[in-house]
Amino acid sequence: MDHPLIDLIDARIRKAQADGAFDNLPGAGKPLPPRDDPQNAVFDRILKANGAVPEPVSLMRELSRLRAQLANTADRSGRRRILQDLSLLQARLEIARKCP
Repeated sequence: MDHPLIDLIDARIRKAQADGAFDNLPGAGKPLPPRDDPQNAVFDRILKANGAVPEPVSLMRELSRLRAQLANTADRSGRRRILQDLSLLQARLEIARKCP
């Protein structure tokens, strides 16, 4: 079943075409840019615009941060906690790398 407003939408698009609203648009007559995954192109663009990164990248950044924290921590209990966190993150990274 079509959307109840489909006829109204189509009519407005036809009117805009007749009025020339779609003439001289940027990129008109040029092919669309190549995409590795055209089905997820919009989703990928939204993620990129909001600074999202793949899970392995975020885990590697967190590992780097923890290693720097470990280098600057002299407290034994603090170092033990950081080492535990590092171990868990490294395991998560390995899992993330194996799962596509």
